[in-house]
Amino acid sequence: MNFTALLENFCHAVEAGNGQELAALFTSDGIYDDMFYGRHQGRDAISDMLGLFHRDGENFLWEMIDPVTDDVTGYARWLFSYDSRRPENKGRRVIIEGVGCFKLRGSEIAVYEDLARSGECLVSLGLPQDKIGRILEKWTAAQHARPDVQRHLSC
Repeated sequence: MNFTALLENFCHAVEAGNGQELAALFTSDGIYDDMFYGRHQGRDAISDMLGLFHRDGENFLWEMIDPVTDDVTGYARWLFSYDSRRPENKGRRVIIEGVGCFKLRGSEIAVYEDLARSGECLVSLGLPQDKIGRILEKWTAAQHARPDVQRHLSC
């Protein structure tokens, strides 16, 4: 399967809430690292994670834009949107844009990680400023804890 077709199947599975279809795109030990729901490894965990998406949202739309790959690593800019089902912001349309980073093993995804413009979606959810601040502080601490960031912190 080519990368564009893989991305189309990825988006379709997420939009449809089909966890088994999404998980089948990953290696058996594959990792889906989501900005909100965290890191999930293995097909069962990835399938279960998609259930969280659909517990908290509906009317999903995911578009992958300008994909590029060398058949080992792939990237695609994306737009993702949904209507919140959470009681504190039910019905709000949330739009997130970012970049998907894919590590590929053959025709399957070994690792998927999304990097997103997260502040806009937190505002779209109508979260109070203090909660947004706490979330951003948590994300910043996680970023600063990564080994690849240490050199940047020491300048």
